Formats: sequence, structure tokens, C-alpha cells
Amino acid sequence: MMKPLAPEHRAPLIELIRATPEFSREEADVAIELLDACLEGDRDYVIWVDADEGVRGYICYGPTPMTEGTYDLYWIAVAPSFQGHGVGRALIAHMESELTREGARLVRVETEGGPAYESTRAFYEAIGYECTATIRAFYAAGRDLVIYTRYLTP
Repeated sequence: MMKPLAPEHRAPLIELIRATPEFSREEADVAIELLDACLEGDRDYVIWVDADEGVRGYICYGPTPMTEGTYDLYWIAVAPSFQGHGVGRALIAHMESELTREGARLVRVETEGGPAYESTRAFYEAIGYECTATIRAFYAAGRDLVIYTRYLTP
């Protein structure tokens, strides 16, 4: 069941974020900062939690500044024991449904091009996101930025 972020989700989400191997320590710290910003009322970010059987996963997104109807998907994570069971797809579907209802037209996702993110990229491609750009050596030498997009239809 998808639920908006609530204070009782904070501790299990921190545990989930810290246990996500794709997130570096710095990335995990930023993801936790966004959790806290949302809990403090920051409206630049939206977080939904799949909390059907405990916290199974979460998604964080928000409007892209200086655009009309474009949103950035910042973070998505699924507990290891629930990966491959449709939780990630359900989180994306919920986000897209909410955004479509709000009149959004485009979702953008940035991820890394290295081997550690191969399954992440495969996931986005499997659910219909298009790889629209790659910036070589963006994060560091040998660490590309890969951008995926999906246009939403009302």
C-alpha cells in the first residue's frame, strides 16, 4: 500500500537507504536529508512509501525548477527481500499516476553508467523509460551520467 511519507517511516527508510549497495555514503546522506526536508514540510520533494508489509520501498521525486510539467525522479529504493516482486514498478506507476493527475508531462531520471548500476538501467528500460543522453566521465573518469526520460500522457 502506497502511503505518503510519515514520521514513523523515517527509521526504516534510513535503514533501507543505508542497506542499498548502489548508494554511496554521500548519496545515502543526501537521500536522508531529503527525507528530513519532506518531514519538515519542504514542498520541493514528494516521497511515497510502499508500506504494505513494513517498509518495502520508497520513491522521491519533485518538480524540475524552471520547467513546466517536468519532474525529476531523485531516489527509488526497494528492500533487497522485495526486489524482483514488482515493488519498484508499483512505486513508479504510483508516481506517474500522481504526476499525470497533476498535469505533468515529463519525468527525468539521472543514474550512473557503470557496472554497479547495470540492473538499475535495465529496470528503467524495462518499464519504458528511454535513454536520452549519456555524458561521459560526468561523475569522475570512467563514471558516466545516463539520463532517462518518459513522457506522460493524460
